Amino acid sequence: SLSRTDTSLPFFPQRKLVKMPPKIQQKSKEQKMAAAMAGGKGKKKKWSKGKARDKVDNKVLFTKEQWERLNSEVPKMKLITVSGVVEKLKISGGLARRSLKLLAAEGKIRPVLLSRAQRIYTRNIGEEDE
Repeated sequence: SLSRTDTSLPFFPQRKLVKMPPKIQQKSKEQKMAAAMAGGKGKKKKWSKGKARDKVDNKVLFTKEQWERLNSEVPKMKLITVSGVVEKLKISGGLARRSLKLLAAEGKIRPVLLSRAQRIYTRNIGEEDE
């Protein structure tokens, strides 16, 4: 006959005793409070300032020297854009757009693409042959 203490049966798996680690002495409430206060906040994380761009100081009116450079250098450029003229002469975008319209009206440069977003001009080759 079978007894209850017989552990060799399949529905009574053999259990091994697992030794638990010794209990650690718990801190008192006062000790916990002191530890929490001692930790403090430490260093607070600073927000990064981001990449600092150099402030460009483009002119909004032509100087005599810039006006002469516009009339001499720009008509010789192969690709003439607003941004190209802004970089070359250090003038504002609005001033560059108006000066390019003026040069196109005078026939010194020829428009290639005139869209709402980008204006592309090129040098006027036909006039140099005549």
